[in-house]
Amino acid sequence: MPHGAEITRTNAYRIYVLAFLCLLGPFTFFNMQKTKYLQLFTSLMRWIAFSTMIVLCTIALSGGKGQGRPPVTEPAGLPNLFGVCVYAFMCHHSLPSLVTPMRSKRHLFVLVGADYLLILGFYTLLAFTGIFTFPRLYDMYTLNFQPTSDPMGTIVPAIPFLQYFLSLFPVFTLSTSFPIIAITLRNNLKALFLREERPSSATPSASPGVLHKVLERFVFPLLAILPPILIAFATENVEFLVGITGSYAGAFIQYIVPVALVYCARNQVFEALGLGVRNQHASPFRHGAWLVFVLLWAVTCVTFVTVNHFLAKV
Repeated sequence: MPHGAEITRTNAYRIYVLAFLCLLGPFTFFNMQKTKYLQLFTSLMRWIAFSTMIVLCTIALSGGKGQGRPPVTEPAGLPNLFGVCVYAFMCHHSLPSLVTPMRSKRHLFVLVGADYLLILGFYTLLAFTGIFTFPRLYDMYTLNFQPTSDPMGTIVPAIPFLQYFLSLFPVFTLSTSFPIIAITLRNNLKALFLREERPSSATPSASPGVLHKVLERFVFPLLAILPPILIAFATENVEFLVGITGSYAGAFIQYIVPVALVYCARNQVFEALGLGVRNQHASPFRHGAWLVFVLLWAVTCVTFVTVNHFLAKV
């Protein structure tokens, strides 16, 4: 590098994106079991980060330093509320991984209900301590705890280690979520484009061809990781990306896809079992009207979120 040359903010951002790709991209070429320790690490980091933010806000509120004065009602925030509801998808996207390992489904509703009550209580505590502590909240909540040039002017206790830890917390979670989601996408691409035929007893099983192996081991992993990396190189406007993915892609994944899966699954069960079999674990929302309600709710959410995007630009 020539003497006196400086690395711009954009170039530094792209260097970090490239480093992120080199460090975490290779996990996409392996199985989900290879990320077990990454998942344990991010779970530990989340518990520590959430507990730290709650404790810091509680200390500030108990010391009379809270500056949050939220209004009782704010109709202008209604469109944003629907956008937040879309992000609530993160609270139940792991539900299959909780239900599948359970051998006995006898107490399924009680266990899942207790799990969601715990989630509700935890997030309620995190939200209410935050809105009464800070006069203005960043979209990324951890930025409210970032270090400042005047430690005496901070609302929460200024502990440098915790401040830097919370600032880097999104990096920790993204570092584990990215390979897991990429592996899931790779497997979905494999299931969509590579139909595996079960070998019969009459014909010996043939080993997959070279093209099959190349697609499975190289092409599909690259298709899973390259598009998001290219988008990250093209723009660094995180709020824009979050707004698009959370508002529209999130609504599609949260509402439209589950409705389609439930509808198709019910049709297959009906064809296989008929009406004579009673499912003792049937959902209380098994009526077809609930599927229509979810679709109408999805349209409502997308409409309100779109209005919110236009109002934010005015």
